[in-house]
Order: sequence, then C-alpha cells, then structure tokens
Amino acid sequence: MGGLSLNMLAEPAGQGAAAVLHETHQASDALIPSHDIAVTILTFIDRILDWLGLSHDRRLEEIVYTVIIFGISLVIGLTVRWVVVFVIRKFLAHRRSAAVAQLLRMRTVGKCTHFIPPLVFFALIPFAFETDYHTLDWILRLAGVYTLVTIGIAICAVLEYAWWRFNNSQNKSNHPLKGILNVCRGVVWIIIVIISVSILIDKSPAALLAGLGAFAAALMLIFKDSILGFVAGIQLSTNDMLRVGDWIVVPSTIANGTVIDVTLTVVKVQNWDNTIVMLPPYTLVSTSFQNWRGMSDSGARLVNRDIVFAQASITRATPEMVERLVAAYPLMEKYVRKLQELKGASGIYNDWQQPNGTVDTNLGLFRIYVTSYLLNHPCVSRDKSTDYIIVALDPAREDGQPLNIEFFTNTTDWAPYEAILSDIFENFAVTARDFGLVLSNTPDGNRFVITQETAAPGSGEQGGAVK
Repeated sequence: MGGLSLNMLAEPAGQGAAAVLHETHQASDALIPSHDIAVTILTFIDRILDWLGLSHDRRLEEIVYTVIIFGISLVIGLTVRWVVVFVIRKFLAHRRSAAVAQLLRMRTVGKCTHFIPPLVFFALIPFAFETDYHTLDWILRLAGVYTLVTIGIAICAVLEYAWWRFNNSQNKSNHPLKGILNVCRGVVWIIIVIISVSILIDKSPAALLAGLGAFAAALMLIFKDSILGFVAGIQLSTNDMLRVGDWIVVPSTIANGTVIDVTLTVVKVQNWDNTIVMLPPYTLVSTSFQNWRGMSDSGARLVNRDIVFAQASITRATPEMVERLVAAYPLMEKYVRKLQELKGASGIYNDWQQPNGTVDTNLGLFRIYVTSYLLNHPCVSRDKSTDYIIVALDPAREDGQPLNIEFFTNTTDWAPYEAILSDIFENFAVTARDFGLVLSNTPDGNRFVITQETAAPGSGEQGGAVK
C-alpha cells in the first residue's frame, strides 16, 4: 500500500474542508515520520494476516490498520500527556506558590495536550486508504472536528487559569469578572462550532455565517438570557453595584444574604439560613436592591431603637434628685454642670450647643445618662464617619413616650453586635428605675417595651454575619 497525497481530496471533497485538512496533515507530518511508521505497521499487518492464513483483503487491511492507528494515537497521546505533566510537576515542585498549586489543581497542562492523539492519527491514517477516497475524506473530517474540540478545550483551560490569576492578584475590588470569562468561552466555542460545521459540510465559514443571518431572530430568542445577563453583568461591574462577598437584600425576592458567585446568567446568593437563591443578573439591574457593603467597609453598624416610657412616670427633677443621680453616676457630672451653667439664673438655656439632655425632668437627666454612657462605651464607634450619637424624643404614642436612641457599634459581626446591643439596652432598662422612669407595659401588664423604630441593620429578623 503506497502513500496518498491529500491533494486528491480536492476533487471529491471540494476546496473548503480539503484545504484545512491538508494543512493539518502537513503540520502533523512535519512532527511525526509518518511514512516510515506507516510502512512498518502495514508490513506487520501483512505478516499477521499471513500467519492467520487470511487472504490480503484490502477492506480488512484498512479496518485493521485504522484500529491500530487509533490505538497507537491513543497510547502516544496518553504517554506524552503523562510525561509532560510529570516533568512540569517536578519542575514546579520547587516553586511552591498558590499560582502553581492552582495550575496543577485545574489540570491546565493536561488539558492542553489533548490535541496530540489526533495529530498522530492525521499523520498515519491516509496510508490505510489508497483508493477509497470518500471514506478517508469523512474520517479526516471527523478527526479534524475532534482536533478543533481539543484545541477549544486547551484554549478554555488557559483562559480559565488566566482569569483565576487576574481575579486573585489584580482584581482588588472583587468585581464580578466571571461573566467575561464565560463570554470568552462562548466566543471560542461558537468559532469552533462554525469551523467544524464548515468542515463537515465542506463550505466556507464565511458562507456559513452569511446563511445564519436568516436565523438571527431565533438565535436571539434562544440566547435571550445570556444576552441580557451579559449586558447586565457589564452594568453591574462598570457601576460597581455588586461584588462577590457582598451582603445584598432584594425586596422583590427572598434573597437576603451573601453573594457567592456571579456568572453570565445567574447571581447566586446564600441566605443566612444557608439556602441558595438564584437570580438573573438583569433582575438586579431592572429592580432596586440593597447592598450592605458600605456598612461592612466602614467597620461600624447602626443601632436605631426606641425605649418607651409610661407618660405618668415623667416628672420634674428636683435639685436633690439631680445631686443624687450625679453621685450615683459620675459620668453625668460634667454634662449636668455644663447644663446648669448654660441655664443660669434665668432658667432658660442660652446656648443651643448644650449637651443632649436637661436638668429639668427625670427623662432629661436620663438622656444625659444615655449620652454619657454611650460616649464612654468601648464598643461604640468613634470613627469620624460614624461618630454621632442621637438621643431624642419621638412623638408620643398610645403606649407611652418613646425615646429614640441611635448610634454605631465598632463591629459589624453578627454575634458581637447582638451581644453589645443586649448589654447596652439591658443597662438602660435597669438604670431607668433609678431615674423614676417606668417602662411602658404591654396590654397584659407583664412586659416592658423596647421597640425597633425602623428595620435597622443587625436586627434579629434582618441581621446577618458579615464575613
């Protein structure tokens, strides 16, 4: 059996696929001494057939030769892959780093060697067919498609590793870039599919693309979610609306937790009960959502709660009461003396920059105590952007007079936040009795009222650990 030139395929198969396959064959033939190997294999097959007493049937020789070539290609490919991976592992073993560990974990090198078996197959298979050009043509076309698939796998493996390196070293803001990786993968596979189809039908890729114009509407409908997700992903990234690790709340959905993944078609949110909510990216662009990243970045967390007192327990403060409370709670003294100085003999405060509270009522004195207590509490934030404490009376309600207390803790973690919150308001609940204040009772008369005026961050219903 003599050699076969791939130029013969131009007549039965046309110029499109033949040109691509011919170039592939030339590349593989330059790497592998295909003629000598093929002659050796054919001689071996002839001897086996003679030993078995079988006639030299051309069809049988072609089948046996094809099977042997397939096996040789597979063995050579696996061997080369093993050798390459082994050598690279040994070489990289002396360079211990997260990048090297990830390179081996993702098996990038192994995925890049998948194209070796089809190259061996391309170099040797033409010698099996001297006259059956049609069968050889289709075998080469299928082998060419498989080669393109292996090239696509290699390109995607390199892209994935490159994305990992950039995302971990350069993406300091933790932007959701995985959608861009998915777009690149999609472009690679679309190109491979187009070229593969053009090889199988023996048409130019340009002609194939021109024919796809009629199906543009159908393609847009099929890939609607991907297109919308891609556009939404660009908007989310460009406007820095969302990052992996952000705590978000989407009112129109049950999503209330940490973003764990952002892809081209879905945003994964892990709720605080460990359930996973899947959201299309365009949902976050088309509707409003709340991102708690600012709270996490500031390192401080808001407390906004009311303590409700019975109206009848609010009384005028006597000088004796003032001195007794100052003696019991020394933190109040400088604020009380300042207020007494500002009030003067006229009985009217002449400076609006007075400390929060008055010396006229027991509730005013309690406001002084609350303010001084929070100003000296080690767990209350003193950062410039969150350094404010508000202790103010809200409009009276049917259940009593609410005192609104608003401040920031110096932690954003859930458990410490709740512990600080409980410690502070337990202190206020007990201390209020020394001021003659009675916490408002609920209708059954057995429970006092400490309410949350708004859905403040860190409440029992909405709180969550910022990790």
